Amino acid sequence: MAIERIVDTSNHDDGEEQQIEVTLRPQTFAEYVGQERLKKNLKLSIDAAKKRGEPIDHVLLYGPPGLGKTTMATVIANEMGKAVRVTAGPAIERAGDLASILTNLGDGDILFIDEIHRLSRAVEEVLYSAMEDFKLDIVIGKGPAARSVRLDLPKFTVIGATTRTGALAAPLRDRFGHIYRLEFYTPEEIARIITRSAAILESKIDASSARLLSTRARLTPRIANRLLKRVRDYADVNGDGIIDTQTTVKALDMLEIDSLGLDPADRLLLTSMIDNYGMNPIGLTTLAALTGDETTTIEDFYEPYLLQIGFIERTPRGRRATPKAYKHLGKAYTDEE
Repeated sequence: MAIERIVDTSNHDDGEEQQIEVTLRPQTFAEYVGQERLKKNLKLSIDAAKKRGEPIDHVLLYGPPGLGKTTMATVIANEMGKAVRVTAGPAIERAGDLASILTNLGDGDILFIDEIHRLSRAVEEVLYSAMEDFKLDIVIGKGPAARSVRLDLPKFTVIGATTRTGALAAPLRDRFGHIYRLEFYTPEEIARIITRSAAILESKIDASSARLLSTRARLTPRIANRLLKRVRDYADVNGDGIIDTQTTVKALDMLEIDSLGLDPADRLLLTSMIDNYGMNPIGLTTLAALTGDETTTIEDFYEPYLLQIGFIERTPRGRRATPKAYKHLGKAYTDEE
């Protein structure tokens, strides 16, 4: 059975929580902390497109979840001064759904497609000509009476986001003029994000607490904001609402978030590998069976950070925990397979 995770990078908040998440999103490049190389390149392209009076080329953003792909799409739209339509690959089930969205776009508008790698093949085929020629090919009628109609579309920009570029069809990937990877943030950048978010939430937090939270946030803004809100809850209920170091430590202990940002689910995955297989590689499906998670969950939500900090390594024969993971968990390490 999977463990519910405070450090889950999927965006599953709803209701009031989702509204708070939206208010924390930066709206311009000036407000967006981190990803300096990406911002520099995009700003140049946006300035050039605005000078020519054209939409920016299609943009593909990829990287682990929670790093700000959706936020970056919103920032691009704001910097271009255009409206943005947000949807997701699984939500566009038929070609007709995509046709409805495209025909309602205005000139220069931006269509943001999250999880673009999950578009169906039929929808992709329609998107190809729409992205390249700004034409929409639709079939009217069925059987012998069916006929194809080509409609003109306004010039628009597709911004796609994916955590799995390898799952993206090559013809679709080739139609993006800009392809950028979002990198993990530095602890200093995460601390700045936490300080900014606390100000928006009207919560008082000292610099040392922001730095402490930044070391537990797995270098990911979404987790940083989620931890901040949980620590704020703890401070409001068990203190005077001020987030200081003592309050932060107690809240993190209650949440079982350790010094590197690992939660019980991370520790379960690592201990399952070590206790059952030691230094022998373990296959992904076997690991999923041990932890009760889907293989895609392990690949998308567990592995990126554990690989980043050197706790897991991939070998041709499977995954295995590294000596650093043994040391962190207080387990004796032997290099015998």
